[in-house]
Amino acid sequence: MPESDQPSTVVLAIDHDVAELVLNRPDKMNAMNDAMVRDIKDSLDHVESRGARAFLIRGEGRAFCSGRDLADADPLHEDGEAILRDALNPLIERMAGLNVPTIAAVHGACLGTGLGLALACDLVYAADDARIGSPFARIGAVLDSGAHAAFVARLGPHRALELIYTGRLLSGREAAEWGLVNRSVAGADLIRRTRELASTIARGPTAAFLESKRIVRRIMDAAPSFTELLAAEAAAQGRASRTHDYQDGIAAFQEKRKPAFTGS
Repeated sequence: MPESDQPSTVVLAIDHDVAELVLNRPDKMNAMNDAMVRDIKDSLDHVESRGARAFLIRGEGRAFCSGRDLADADPLHEDGEAILRDALNPLIERMAGLNVPTIAAVHGACLGTGLGLALACDLVYAADDARIGSPFARIGAVLDSGAHAAFVARLGPHRALELIYTGRLLSGREAAEWGLVNRSVAGADLIRRTRELASTIARGPTAAFLESKRIVRRIMDAAPSFTELLAAEAAAQGRASRTHDYQDGIAAFQEKRKPAFTGS
């Protein structure tokens, strides 16, 4: 995306097959308004069309994303269901289904819809001192943006309900210990570590990675039977075996050299 075309609420850069999207409302702790929702969606479309092989999302300033921007919210008149149905849920689904391996680098506040956006990524790394959760108990709201499913799947029902009932926020270190995120790292190392991870993934057999991503999503979404899962894995392996990466990977193993993966 040319610099002149960059939307103001996000900054997207693509370099060496790695796309990095920065949420860019630091004065608002990257709270999500309508413009940011549109800009993120447009950026995700651009990431796919450019053929990026790994994607990293992070926040500028003191936070990853503090959730929906409530500064102009009108709780007496706005239709909360419509806001989710027409704007926020499609964004979360778009992130979860992005045809690229995705990583969220979380620091500072990661709350509400911001947490949903992060948990929709394939991998989540958090700064040790990040503040992570959906404190909707404080405003009488119900978790949204996929947080119920993520909490139950990653934490179990009892811990999920504890966080829902109390509105408690987890540190990045606690979130990693509980299994809500992949791991926590020192805040000063977060960007470097996640960029290194994105580069490593981009050099890998990303066509095969995406086959596995689709199967993992299918397990999460539909809970297929083991027989269906085995069939899906077999079909995916068949598709992967016809790619350049698979063929070069096998040849490299046989020839005792490093493969040259291309993502095709």
